[in-house]
Amino acid sequence: MAELQHKFVTANGIRMHYVEQGTGPVVVLCHGWPESWYSYRHQIPALAAAGFRAIAPDQRGYGQTDRPAPVEAYHILNLAGDIVGLVNSLGADSAVIVGHDWGAPVAWHSALLRPDLFRAIALLSVPYLPRGKANPAQAMQAMAGGENFYQLYFQEPGRVEAELDADPRRAMAMMLYSASGDAPPHEQWKFRFPKSMKFIETGGVPEKLPPWLTEADLDFFAGEFKRAGFRGGINWYRNAVRNWELTPFLDGAKLRQPALFIAGSEDCVGKMYPGVFQMAAAATPNLKKQVIIPGVGHWTQQERPEEVNQLLIEFLCAL
Repeated sequence: MAELQHKFVTANGIRMHYVEQGTGPVVVLCHGWPESWYSYRHQIPALAAAGFRAIAPDQRGYGQTDRPAPVEAYHILNLAGDIVGLVNSLGADSAVIVGHDWGAPVAWHSALLRPDLFRAIALLSVPYLPRGKANPAQAMQAMAGGENFYQLYFQEPGRVEAELDADPRRAMAMMLYSASGDAPPHEQWKFRFPKSMKFIETGGVPEKLPPWLTEADLDFFAGEFKRAGFRGGINWYRNAVRNWELTPFLDGAKLRQPALFIAGSEDCVGKMYPGVFQMAAAATPNLKKQVIIPGVGHWTQQERPEEVNQLLIEFLCAL
């Protein structure tokens, strides 16, 4: 089997870095925040071995991909456009798209806007929910309830970047550990927190890393954010209202491609939005399987790579 290759392409006006392994039908793997292509390190070789061409980009603002300065450069149509440009550059007629965390909205917008290109979709952690009637600013204020809600906290340019950029390794250790299924209750990440608290203080830092995360993994993530900074990824959050304003034509849209959804029972997404995993199926009429893995937190494909690999390959082979 061919080794993992690092490549660059100009797509949608930016230079994108991606890794590729394998030959066969294309599977594009879209990462979330605060991650990189490396969050799919366990899926890429498994998909390649199963007969697929695995493509995992650093998305806009991350790693070795370009980081445009304007906040508005990170709206959802640009993020989806980047993936369309990437797939077109591969010479592929179609692809299956996979998205985790923020990569999930990128994946479903890509699939909704280009059903001719994206023939199936798998979502990890964040299920598909159609565009809502209410402005997201109202939802964020409601979630805050007089405290800080992390997405609202992120809106002020420069504030959270300064906290995270000061020590990228500590920041990544905090996020990866405290939002995982391994953190005990007193060290779990708080998505809502007192006004007196900084974001960097919202989770615990482990004395010993959980078994799914090595020192080398942490070094890689920290190195990428030391290189790129956290601003690009944070800018995705700063487009929440803009994304809503740009997409009224997607009101009530159903995601009709064959779909797979995988999440963990301890995922903070399920805790933030109780019942969201159950509601999502109504808008995904071709949902083939929904799996909630016991004991898993937010980092689905990193915490339980073998189970996720098996589910993905089973889904892909049945298409």
